[in-house]
Amino acid sequence: MATPYMTVLALPNALDCDRLGVIASRRYGGAVARNRAKRRIREVFRRQEPALSASRGFRPLDVVVIPRRELATAPFATLEADFQGALGRLDRARRR
Repeated sequence: MATPYMTVLALPNALDCDRLGVIASRRYGGAVARNRAKRRIREVFRRQEPALSASRGFRPLDVVVIPRRELATAPFATLEADFQGALGRLDRARRR
């Protein structure tokens, strides 16, 4: 699922919770920029309460996020809304 700040890919897993993977290659920028992008994405994911996805009737997912350069300067609230929107569009795959 492509969004203005990131690309979100997901597949169902056999666990009780969602898992996150972040791919930030050298094309994204230097080590500082890549690590900052990863920290921001992890925090957005953490705030989504991934451990509770199964209790809400969703199938747990392995989520992979590929950040875009615009993610570095975006407001955090915008990133959260962007990530929620991407997961919302993936809901069809998440329903049990």
